Amino acid sequence: MPQLGESVTEGTIGHWLKKVGDHVEKYEPICEVATDKVNAEVPAPFGGTLTALLAEEGQTLKVGEPICDIAESGAPAEAAPAEPTPVASAPAAAPAPAVTAASATPPATVASAAPARGRVRTSPYVRRLAHEAGVDLSLVPGSGAEGRVTREDLQRFQASASAAPMAPAASAPVPSAPASAAAPAAAATQPYRAPAPAAAPAPIAGDSFMALTPMRRTIAEHMVRSKHESPHATAWFEVDMSRVVALRKALRPEFEQREGVPLTYLPFVTKAAVEALREYPQINASWGGDKIIIHGAIHVGLAVAVPDGLVVPVLRNADGYSIAGLARAANDLITRARAGRLTLADLEGGTFTVNNPGSYGSVFSAPVINQPQAAILSMESIVKRPVVVEGDAIAVRSMMFLSFSFDHRILDGATANQYLASVKRRLEAMGPETQVY
Repeated sequence: MPQLGESVTEGTIGHWLKKVGDHVEKYEPICEVATDKVNAEVPAPFGGTLTALLAEEGQTLKVGEPICDIAESGAPAEAAPAEPTPVASAPAAAPAPAVTAASATPPATVASAAPARGRVRTSPYVRRLAHEAGVDLSLVPGSGAEGRVTREDLQRFQASASAAPMAPAASAPVPSAPASAAAPAAAATQPYRAPAPAAAPAPIAGDSFMALTPMRRTIAEHMVRSKHESPHATAWFEVDMSRVVALRKALRPEFEQREGVPLTYLPFVTKAAVEALREYPQINASWGGDKIIIHGAIHVGLAVAVPDGLVVPVLRNADGYSIAGLARAANDLITRARAGRLTLADLEGGTFTVNNPGSYGSVFSAPVINQPQAAILSMESIVKRPVVVEGDAIAVRSMMFLSFSFDHRILDGATANQYLASVKRRLEAMGPETQVY
């Protein structure tokens, strides 16, 4: 697994472009890898024949772990492994780390358990999944080449097993009272661990399944990690956007004709958010374990919905842009995100995130922090409502909520609300005199 970005530590095999036995040229793409919500093709480091795939589609590996074997062109035939697939699973008592090599002779327990099938052909990844689930792979029918057990085979076997009667499990003894009483004391001495995910419900008539794409899997892991690591708190401020609405309406026709990009509310809110970050730099921060990292540069991530999920391309040095510049830069990132043309560099280095669920009609939300950042700002839908204005009069105003989720390890409510008050003040002060360029 190559290093596909400065902060990337692992990648997920999305799709193999070559199969065992194929000849590959140097730099020819051999597979697609999903990493940090973007796909990248991995080129062959040299020309030769692909002799083994050491990772399955959907498998996540650390940078530096092997993904395939290639017999280099001109190398002796014996240089290619005679058996490209690891041939034995780890002993049952062993933990489940990735194993790079195994004995050529299966353990006696495996051979005696399934003498008819002999050695179970599968990948280290499937062996690890089976070990974690307590499944005997010799009982799983394989649909792959030469009876190879794939991840889908294991999942089907588990689904069928979960639908079967579970009489033995029902008769398991209940822990005694002394053991239950001792549990809290024992747990107090152990480091906290996230609870295991709940078992999937048994399928019923009418259910269908949607396979997890690498992007969906990455988003799921990222969101769980964010909620587990960061104590989230959310604040909401209401902003009178009437002056911004009037300013945009006056500028929009000429601006869009001149610039060739739409003038949305996003650059106005981003401009106010960035200026407020300069006023409250502790918002532009990350948790550093034993310290808080205050970032000198302001790199704003823009949350963008795409067909497979969500990506957050980064607008670098956002405090150096005018409103017009923010409109152009944001449009470029959003257009390339929806066309699938972002690079890893586009997604790295964000220090703060702006989200725009209001474009879909949302009026109130509680966004999840984009790790390892300290906070995320969401702009909600602008809605006309009657409000009380100066002199106790009632007037119709274009109102918008700002939703601000922050990491309570880094920020307290006072700082978060001071930041939101600064954003609100800047937006409500915009008008005909505001410099757009």
